[in-house]
Amino acid sequence: MAPRVVNKEQRRKDIASSCLNLIHDVGIKKLTVAQVAKTAGIGKGTIYEYFENKDDIVFEIINIHIEEYHNNFLETIKDVKTTKEKVFHFFNFVLDDSIENMKHFNGYKEYLSIVLSDENKAMCEFNTTCTDFFNIQLKNIIQEGINNKELIPQAMDLAQGLLIFEKGLALLKMSEKDFDIKYACELFINNIFDLIEVKNDK
Repeated sequence: MAPRVVNKEQRRKDIASSCLNLIHDVGIKKLTVAQVAKTAGIGKGTIYEYFENKDDIVFEIINIHIEEYHNNFLETIKDVKTTKEKVFHFFNFVLDDSIENMKHFNGYKEYLSIVLSDENKAMCEFNTTCTDFFNIQLKNIIQEGINNKELIPQAMDLAQGLLIFEKGLALLKMSEKDFDIKYACELFINNIFDLIEVKNDK
C-alpha cells in the first residue's frame, strides 16, 4: 500500500485555520507554539514540520484572514455600480465598528504595534507584502472605473494615496478617542472623486 501523500501547503492552512480565533483570544505576543499545537490537536513537534517558527504561524493565520476579507469584499461589491461606492467599501475595515470587525481591527492594532516597536524584520517584510496586495486590489477597482469611462486615466496615480490615507485613518482610530473617522473618510473620498470622475457635460 502506497504511503498517503500529504499536501504540505493545505496542511499548513488546515492547522492555521483551526487557530483563527486563538490569535484574537490570546494575542500575537502571548501566542505560543504549544497553544497552536493543542488547539490544532497535534503534537508540538508536528508544528515544526509545517512552520519555521511562531511568526510563520501568525503570517499564515493573517493570510487566511486577508483571503476571507478579500473574498467577502469581492462578494459585497459585485452588485455595486459606481467606483466611488466600491472605494467606500474598501475602507470598511476602518469604518466598521461591529463586534466581529473590531476583533480583527484590534488584532491588526497589536500586529502593527509589533511591527513598529519590536523591529521584527520578518513582520516588516510581511507587512510590505500585505500592503502590496491591497494596493493591487485598489488599483484593480480604479482601473475598472477608468475602463468604464467613469474615471479619468490620471485616477490611477491616486491609488497609493488612497491606501496611505486608509492606513492613516486606521492609526487615528487607534490613537484618538473622539476623531470622527466616517466624516473624515467621506469628506476626503468625495473631494477626491470630484477631481477624478469623468464629467458628462449635458
